[in-house]
Amino acid sequence: MTEREQPGAATAPAAEATGGVRRALALLVAGAMFMEILDATVIAPAAPHIAASFGVPAVAVNVAITAYVLALAVLIPISGWLADRFGARRIFVTAIVVFTVASIGCAAGPSLPVLPATRVLQGLGGAMMVPVGRLVVLRTTAKPDLIRAIAYLTWPALVAPVIAPALGGVLATYASWRWIFLINVPLGLAALLLAVRLVPDVRAAGTVPLDWRGFALVATGVAALVVGMEDIGSTHPDAVVIAAGLAAGGAALVAAMRYLMRTPRPLVDLRIVRIPTYRVTALAGSGYRGAITAIPFLLPLFFQLGFGWTAAQAGFAVIALFAGNVGIKPATTPLMRRFGIRTVMIGAVTGGIACLVGMAFLTDTTPLPLLLGLLAASGVVRSIGFSAYNSVAFADVPGERMTSANTLFSTLQELGAGLGVAVGALLVRLGGPVADATGLGDGAAEPFRVAFVLLGVLLLVPLVEAVRLPRSAGSVVTGRAAD
Repeated sequence: MTEREQPGAATAPAAEATGGVRRALALLVAGAMFMEILDATVIAPAAPHIAASFGVPAVAVNVAITAYVLALAVLIPISGWLADRFGARRIFVTAIVVFTVASIGCAAGPSLPVLPATRVLQGLGGAMMVPVGRLVVLRTTAKPDLIRAIAYLTWPALVAPVIAPALGGVLATYASWRWIFLINVPLGLAALLLAVRLVPDVRAAGTVPLDWRGFALVATGVAALVVGMEDIGSTHPDAVVIAAGLAAGGAALVAAMRYLMRTPRPLVDLRIVRIPTYRVTALAGSGYRGAITAIPFLLPLFFQLGFGWTAAQAGFAVIALFAGNVGIKPATTPLMRRFGIRTVMIGAVTGGIACLVGMAFLTDTTPLPLLLGLLAASGVVRSIGFSAYNSVAFADVPGERMTSANTLFSTLQELGAGLGVAVGALLVRLGGPVADATGLGDGAAEPFRVAFVLLGVLLLVPLVEAVRLPRSAGSVVTGRAAD
């Protein structure tokens, strides 16, 4: 929907009239995001236990992961329209109910075919829950307070992917894999009670009919792309599935972009990317998110296959990333206010490259304090980078275009994270031949070393885009005048 067609007058108070961040609302949405992101990643370390209980190969459980990500990616584009049409509170509450009930279904699943079906239902709830919750926070927060609100919404993306491997492994090993889903039940019930009280009934003053053609093109393209990317990261990738998925996804998304740019009432207004601060987050920021998200995925494998560590040792070592994330979080907002978002973003991307290169030089004889210190430093720059990108994303987006901006941002964020894991797996496979060709050796750790360096090379693209930002980027949310 374009700016002209969306009056932007919501039934809730305007953002500028709220005066500050509604902390309880922001924390509620952050908790919902934590549940959604955790469920997207926590199942992987428990796959062998799930497979054993169903009597199937461990690789077969990958379909449950793909089903969840697929449902999320396909349905996110429609979430903004649903919120405008039926009201944010109704959609958010419904999403929590669907997600919680689906979690019970996942835990009670008697066979493998049932698990992907309930995971699709979970994805349906997550696709409505997270984007709609973030949209409410964005619409009810004044621009000068946006940086504080975004700080609350950033920590789930920092924490959940890091603790998921350890949590999934511990629950599957010492309790049951079914508890991975049952822990959502008390969280969902608490979120439901709070949502009824805290979420305002934000909705557009007038909505247009759903752009079914745009939705079909976007859904087809995203679905095919996710299938291709997920197969890249599977244990036994199928070249035909990968090629068909990526080709079909690319063709459908190109057709979708051409259509959405021409139609007067698009499902997603792509013209929003003309705003420089939004574009750097939506495009380059998705690449940054993908590369950084691959790190917690690769590290446990690197430690187990390359160093001979146990799964528990590897999982607990990665918690150092979590320590870095949390330790620096209170300082991210002051850093952006003091130095500006552009400078902080450049520093975070540069620091991420340095940490990736450092990981490539780790060995099984590296002193543990040094290894943990490097992982903690990686967590620090990860936290700073995510905060900078998320804060600048909506800095210059007008309130009446927030729905389209949030919908596109959510879709690209989900694709970026999925692409990061798939690309990480692909780089490890490429790392073996590269290590052999360059004389690095044929040890189990060498492919991971090459993958870390190549991920650092990929971060050069968001680094260049960050350098190209004006010094005043995001000043409306930081309150800092350009030098």
